[in-house]
Amino acid sequence: MTGNHKNTSITRRRALAVSGGTVAAGGLAVAGFQSAFADTTDTSTDAEAAASASSTSGECMTLMSSVTEGPYYLDGALVRKDITEGKAGVPLTLRLTVVDATDGCTPVKGAAVEIWHCDAWGYYSGYTTANPGGSAPAESEEGDSADDNTYLRGYQIANANGVVKFETIFPGWYTPRTCHIHVKVHTGGEKEDGTYEGGKVNYTGQLFFADDIAEEIFTLEPYSKHTGDYTVLAKDMVYDGGGAASGLLTLKAVHKKDPSKGYKGSLTLAVDPDAESTGAGSGGGGTPPSGAPTGAPPSDDPSDSASPSASASS
Repeated sequence: MTGNHKNTSITRRRALAVSGGTVAAGGLAVAGFQSAFADTTDTSTDAEAAASASSTSGECMTLMSSVTEGPYYLDGALVRKDITEGKAGVPLTLRLTVVDATDGCTPVKGAAVEIWHCDAWGYYSGYTTANPGGSAPAESEEGDSADDNTYLRGYQIANANGVVKFETIFPGWYTPRTCHIHVKVHTGGEKEDGTYEGGKVNYTGQLFFADDIAEEIFTLEPYSKHTGDYTVLAKDMVYDGGGAASGLLTLKAVHKKDPSKGYKGSLTLAVDPDAESTGAGSGGGGTPPSGAPTGAPPSDDPSDSASPSASASS
């Protein structure tokens, strides 16, 4: 989206400024979000999540190949648990467990997990004028306090059980893709100036949502203001139908009768800490949203991957 996005990274100065001001912006809303999704899990639960990465036969999950990072990646995302910055949407608590598929699925302590995704209307931070397809209000009409270059992006560092947790919102969608979250697993670097520096990327992938849950969410505000032809999983250019092994999240409603209360999503990523993912791979077809960054469309066919990287058991 040349002309709409001038910088391809988030500067350290901006990162520090946003990190220091996130809580103050929309303080009551942020506090309410955090209390609704208070972390009630403990270390033993994290350990159980890591242990479940191995099958009953004692075999570890197999590796999957990385896919492209897509056209909306930005360097310099902040290390933080809550990436919402006040963006409106259905709350989503995301729990990812990173294990070493080359060493019996042992937890990868210290792995940096990075995620980024669009907002409820299909807009990515840094590319807020890229048309998400269908009919949607302009991103500027949301009236939130989010920084247009940093919202819905962030890192978390894996604990001793390989677990990271994010507080975000259920992503919206954009043409021609299904609802998804981008993810990278980094190792060998360190936290510096509010972001993660150095090391290498072991895995580049995407996380997906069951159609019935996504379609129900999209009937709610503010998602319902974005209308058009939504791409279901079976027609997506990236998702290959492999369930959890292809990035399909396990989702649990916070309140069974009220989807607006939010969801908890989880998945285990089995990586090779010695491998390095280029995030390359040929596209799966389709055209990018109007005004999207120039170059390849957002198409990440897992069958044409760059390097073995990650998976979860189906």
